[in-house]
Amino acid sequence: MKVQYLGTGAAEGVPALFCNCEYCRGLRARIARGEGGREVRSRTQVLLDGEVSIDFPPDAFYHMARFGADLSAIGYLLVTHSHMDHFYAHDFILHGYKYAHKMTAPQLTVFGNREVGEVFRECTRREMRPDVASAVRFHTVGAFEEIAFGDWRAYSFPAHHSSREPLLWMIERGDRRVLHLTDTGRIPEESMEFLRALGRRADLVTLDCTFLWEDTDPYARHMNLKEAANTVERLTDAGVCDERTVKVITHFSHNSAPSAQAVARAEREYGFTAAYDGMTVEI
Repeated sequence: MKVQYLGTGAAEGVPALFCNCEYCRGLRARIARGEGGREVRSRTQVLLDGEVSIDFPPDAFYHMARFGADLSAIGYLLVTHSHMDHFYAHDFILHGYKYAHKMTAPQLTVFGNREVGEVFRECTRREMRPDVASAVRFHTVGAFEEIAFGDWRAYSFPAHHSSREPLLWMIERGDRRVLHLTDTGRIPEESMEFLRALGRRADLVTLDCTFLWEDTDPYARHMNLKEAANTVERLTDAGVCDERTVKVITHFSHNSAPSAQAVARAEREYGFTAAYDGMTVEI
């Protein structure tokens, strides 16, 4: 399975959209000199084999333009939650008609919770053409559900975030599995028990690491490195992870100053792989 991290930043991006903190000012200056490199982080999106997207941010156009991603090939979209940086539904009015010709996968199915469905309807009702609407279907998913689509299967379970809305996902195709854990702080015990009961080992786990090296409450709505490491220990105890599982940290905030040096140190000291925009992992 090919896992591509198109975007690896938190809601505000890195550098942040309207920020003049020392880190953002410095990074913008380096960008102007053509030196931003991997420290420039757009909003979070992950592609699986080019046909399943986890979340769809306002930076999806940028991902297409920068990395040459064929977004028309996405047949299935799994949405974690309704926050703008994870689900920018306005773009789906362009999924057909004269806006899109010869699409690779003309039919798109969006999976999300009820709140995601409300945002989808709210954002598309003014401009969605009937012929486009017929090609973009929304399917409501709750927690602790199993869904099948194409030759894929996914399992949903709750996160710990600003509400109980977000869904986390275990996604499988054949004998390959990805466990996606953003946006969330400490994984609820009921979700860990659900994963334990599934009895499936993940080949790759994506871990929220918004706070990176910052100290924070373990029950905050995002993770830092310590909580990400604690999560890996809990997953290992549950039989979901082992030494073969690729552990990727992502969803970095400008507030944690995720410089090249900071993420390289995280890789050395914790054994994680730090995602960057465009990074691809084969599992």
